[in-house]
Amino acid sequence: MEGSQDFTKWVACWGNATSITDRKECVYAKDVTLRYPVRMCFAGSKLRFRFSNLTGTEAVTLTRAFVARVGDDYAPVPIMYNKKEGIRILPGQEVESDAVCLDVQAGDTIEVSLYMGECTQMNAGTLITGPLSKGKYAYGDFAESRELPMELSRNTNWFYFLNTIDILTEEKNHALVCFGDSITAQSWPDYLALRAWNEGYRDVAIIRRAVSGTRILRQYDCITYQAYGLKGATRFPIEMNVAGASAVIIQHGINDIIHPVGVEVNPFRPWSDMPTCEEMEKGVEDLYVAHARALGLKVWSGTLLPIEGWRTYNEDRDAMRREFNEWLRTSPLFDGCIDFDKAVRDAEHPVRFAPGFDSGDHLHPSEMAYEAMASFVPLDKLA
Repeated sequence: MEGSQDFTKWVACWGNATSITDRKECVYAKDVTLRYPVRMCFAGSKLRFRFSNLTGTEAVTLTRAFVARVGDDYAPVPIMYNKKEGIRILPGQEVESDAVCLDVQAGDTIEVSLYMGECTQMNAGTLITGPLSKGKYAYGDFAESRELPMELSRNTNWFYFLNTIDILTEEKNHALVCFGDSITAQSWPDYLALRAWNEGYRDVAIIRRAVSGTRILRQYDCITYQAYGLKGATRFPIEMNVAGASAVIIQHGINDIIHPVGVEVNPFRPWSDMPTCEEMEKGVEDLYVAHARALGLKVWSGTLLPIEGWRTYNEDRDAMRREFNEWLRTSPLFDGCIDFDKAVRDAEHPVRFAPGFDSGDHLHPSEMAYEAMASFVPLDKLA
């Protein structure tokens, strides 16, 4: 590739968190191909892949793994680990593949295909959505096939095992990490990536580290809510393992406020889980900001969104949300604040979403609101 001699820096170009998958009746798969398309934001000459079984309780073997650039010259290249086919990941572990030589240009789409031939525990994965977050699975081994058979395949937004893709690229390129819960597991990071591309910010990758339901200070140990994932103290150091990262946006904390309801209502959500605003602030400072600073990252806060109408809404919870938001806006701990609350709230009644910005549950934004959130990120300061 022309200019490949300038590709000297490893930078994450795609990333996802790894959490505990939703606990359903069926937790194993066999003879299944997973396929994940990824839009490349940078040009580069080599790729490497991190696979995660962080939340698994059994070893996982990816029988065969391939990457291919989408196009007329579709030619799958094996992804290997320790120079061998078949990627074995012990429970609670993550592994990084050998570097794969594959010339890609910014704007290309690659497909990562994983085939699991034997009975495989599907504990490690995360549900994400957005215009750039689409996957498929098929019954059978189609890891090297250009197309998955229509009658044997379905779409999925569950991303299993694939955690991070790094690219050997130019020195100027870097990664921006978006850390949070379901708000960030949904669409705004994808819209931010598209906006960056369309507005000419071609030196930044948007890396999503988000799990629906997670809290800063607590986590659930019951199968009903295990998919809500690990608490912040556990998540953040793991998820900040991002090559070439320069900054992180933290939009996290609403679940700490809205989850507790008392054991008489839900035995897994005691009132003792309800933090004070000061405890949340200290959690962000000690668990997130201190670690990010040690990594040399800029840290941007993101305010919490309106919740009027959510099933556990009351004035006390919203008062805590507003108090926490004011701290996020004004604390000198941060390099700045991205006021997502302002981006989506109703100007005349700011404790609720603006018209058209509510998904319908009064907690999660609509697609139009996610685009508005992305528009509030100051790329000229972050990129």
